[in-house]
Amino acid sequence: MSQRLIAALIAGPLVLALLVTAAFLPLPYVTYAPGYTVDVLAEDAGAEIIQVDGAKTYRDDGQLRMTTVLVSVPKLRKNLFDLMLVWAKSDDAVYPYDAVYGEDETPESNDREGAVSMVTSQDAATAVALRQLGYQPTSAVEVAFVEPGSPSEGKLLVRDILLEVDGRPLKDPQQLVDAINGAEPGEAVDFKVRRVRTDYDVSIVPRKVDGELRIGITPGIGYLFPFDVRVNIDPAIGGPSAGLMFSLAIYDTLTPGSLTGGKVVAGTGEIAGDGTVGPIGGIQQKIAGARDDGAELFLVPPDNCEEALGANNDDMRLVKATTMPIALKAIQDWVEDPDADLPSCEDAS
Repeated sequence: MSQRLIAALIAGPLVLALLVTAAFLPLPYVTYAPGYTVDVLAEDAGAEIIQVDGAKTYRDDGQLRMTTVLVSVPKLRKNLFDLMLVWAKSDDAVYPYDAVYGEDETPESNDREGAVSMVTSQDAATAVALRQLGYQPTSAVEVAFVEPGSPSEGKLLVRDILLEVDGRPLKDPQQLVDAINGAEPGEAVDFKVRRVRTDYDVSIVPRKVDGELRIGITPGIGYLFPFDVRVNIDPAIGGPSAGLMFSLAIYDTLTPGSLTGGKVVAGTGEIAGDGTVGPIGGIQQKIAGARDDGAELFLVPPDNCEEALGANNDDMRLVKATTMPIALKAIQDWVEDPDADLPSCEDAS
């Protein structure tokens, strides 16, 4: 047996072992896959998803489907075999880890951010829908998240509106932060809180966290509405990307007739208080999920249009939804004439 053959026999298993080891090493990538869709005009666990108290509602046929995407969680590293399986699926995608998550992001911080975004997006969606109907909701400081174990737990609830702090009308979140930081150690901060159209007085003693006084809430921009609107969605779903679909569903629920003409419309997009539709992640996967659930029309944020054109949408029409009113009119025009000229992702502008 020659020395070359002996070297090959020794080196071969070592190379194979190195390849196998390398294949299972964690790699800095995140995977995206199509998630499920939810008809926000329907019921969940026996209760309407869009719930209204204090105004007449109209329930009808048709579907407005919010879309989701399945994203691998922060700190979870995929190996080469995992990534190869994803690459083999035409509707899935792989992105560099740092393009999706920050270095310090954890599953817990990601869940918290998603919960806060879901609350604020639902309120913005309600405000936009009501303005479309002629109401004029005013902005206010809202409780978007309550930290478990914090001084606010059991005293404040998510969606409480903070009307006053220490007897002064509360105008913005920074004023709240200043009032808490200005309290003496052990001194209570007094709030006037509106919860479901009833006002309460609440006193909370801040606690020092990392050297600064905190009461354990995340404030956000909420609104004072003329009646109560709630979106009864699975709390496991987080993020702001369903805002456009929530707004359209609230509008449909508060107006006679079926907005969709009994058909299935899906879409996505973060909505701002002025009605503009912002970009989201995973547009191609959301299009695939809507396609598989029978949607005939899909609403795309304008900044996602270029990527959306690369998705497999079959016969489902893609509509560029720049604002909620534009999306609303596009649906109405499409119901009247399925071949109508609608705002398109293929438009240059």
